[in-house]
Amino acid sequence: MKRKLITVFITAVFAGLVHQQVAAQQGSTYDRAIGGRFGVANGITYKHFLNSSHAIDGIVNFQGNRNFTIFKLLGLYEIHQPATFVDVEGLQWYYGFGGGIGHYRYKDTNENSLAFSVDGVIGLDYKIPEAPINLSLDWKPTLEISPEPGLRFDGIGLSIRFVF
Repeated sequence: MKRKLITVFITAVFAGLVHQQVAAQQGSTYDRAIGGRFGVANGITYKHFLNSSHAIDGIVNFQGNRNFTIFKLLGLYEIHQPATFVDVEGLQWYYGFGGGIGHYRYKDTNENSLAFSVDGVIGLDYKIPEAPINLSLDWKPTLEISPEPGLRFDGIGLSIRFVF
């Protein structure tokens, strides 16, 4: 009986905190959000606004195929602008740049290598006005410095984040 009472109390406190946090974030702007990024590389993304138009986005990517696996940490500096081409509350477009460091493993030779890159980004960012959800669709071209130097243009991704 005592254990059930404690469980109900903890659940009620947690639900109240979540409700308070959601109510505080309803609107078309947000300060920070965390969630998943899905595309050629999948991972975890955390976006934090420094002011109303400048943000940093940290991404932990995982990618693999028959030949290799990649684990990569990315940092992007983004500049957000209102999307004046459509009248949608909470919609912005953004552009930016950053870099990445990571680890490649080639499966056929079991060879490991460090990965370094310079990354750009351009995309759309939408904060659902009455929900603590943020959606971003972007294109992230990459200049790979190592282990295989070259340009990659396949970095399209969809991010789904929880705003807090």
